[in-house]
Amino acid sequence: MRRRRIAILLLLFLLSAITYLDRAAISSAKEGLAADLHLDDRQIGLVFSSFALGYALAQIPAGWLADRFGPRLLLTAVVGGWSVLTALTGWMNGLLSLVLVRFAFGVAEAGAYPGSARVIYNWLPVEEHGRANGFLFSGARLGAALAFPLLAWLMKDFGWRAAFWILAVPGLCWAAVWMLWFRDRPDGAEEVSRPGPDTPLAAIFGSRPMLLAMVQYFCSNFTNFLSLSWINPYLIQQFRLDRETAAWYTMAILLIGAASQWVSGSLTDRLYRSPWRRHSRQIPAIAGFTIAACGLMLTREATTAPAAVAGFCFAAFGAELTISPSWAFCIDLGGKKSGAVTGSMNMIGNLGSFTSANVFPWLHGMTGDAKAYFLTAAALNLIAAAVWMGMRRPEDQSAVAD
Repeated sequence: MRRRRIAILLLLFLLSAITYLDRAAISSAKEGLAADLHLDDRQIGLVFSSFALGYALAQIPAGWLADRFGPRLLLTAVVGGWSVLTALTGWMNGLLSLVLVRFAFGVAEAGAYPGSARVIYNWLPVEEHGRANGFLFSGARLGAALAFPLLAWLMKDFGWRAAFWILAVPGLCWAAVWMLWFRDRPDGAEEVSRPGPDTPLAAIFGSRPMLLAMVQYFCSNFTNFLSLSWINPYLIQQFRLDRETAAWYTMAILLIGAASQWVSGSLTDRLYRSPWRRHSRQIPAIAGFTIAACGLMLTREATTAPAAVAGFCFAAFGAELTISPSWAFCIDLGGKKSGAVTGSMNMIGNLGSFTSANVFPWLHGMTGDAKAYFLTAAALNLIAAAVWMGMRRPEDQSAVAD
């Protein structure tokens, strides 16, 4: 049983890495793609945000499908689908077609994490949910980190179009393995205890904890999406770096984010097994948002590329601390409806990504620099830290009431 769980987590880790490898590729390809298709920064912002919009709108339907039909079929379909759309990106010749393909790509990718949340709920006990989510999302950051130097090399040798065709292959291979090997639930003898409420979805969506979870995740993604969209071209333009140097800097930021995921997941589970169980989700999240706000203010005042990268590494470490407790919190709330509940939080979070992708170039164009954006993001992180003060897991709310 333990070996099967480890194998499942490794496959989810690879899924997450492939997800962000494909997702971050558009940022790394920005310069060549924009020059070839004659797109300005605001049009590129539309391309970035079209993914975020499609991803956000499809979250709840994708989560419901994971709950209804199981994560085996859902993840096979969505990974295969977005891999085809990754390849199609390399064939696009204009803004409209590119926006439509990236929107569809976002819709396809929407099932990745709600489906993974349902796998975690089905296969792992609650005291391991923090580390499982931390391991899952660390794969995302490692995949994104790999994307920038990998795409710099692929584009140098093959061009940006061929790079997207090549990136379609890992996802198609993963989908085939998942469909053939994975099963939705453990065998009867291997069933794990899966506590959690069986509350109607309408009641969960209208509850105060769910509303607060969605607000804080909007703030989290407003910062996190910058790593996957504008930070790489920002470093190139602001500090006149070559593509390879900017790629390595961006990779460093994302590796810091991956390390933060491991810290966060471990801390969440340790707190759950301690007398601080009631605060096992709150403490890492509040600390993370506070650290992120400080890092963004450091980035705002940076005058050199190393200083800006150092500040944003600090911000990324803090922002990534909030991810694992957020998903563990929603699995606590959702129980057997974890797919739809985590999907709803991720939907609002990715509206934060959509907003971030468009606000960054807009504020930069209006003010002439990125300081206003970094100040806005820092303020949102402080708001999110305050929001977490009022968030309680279902069993903790009962304990307080008693």
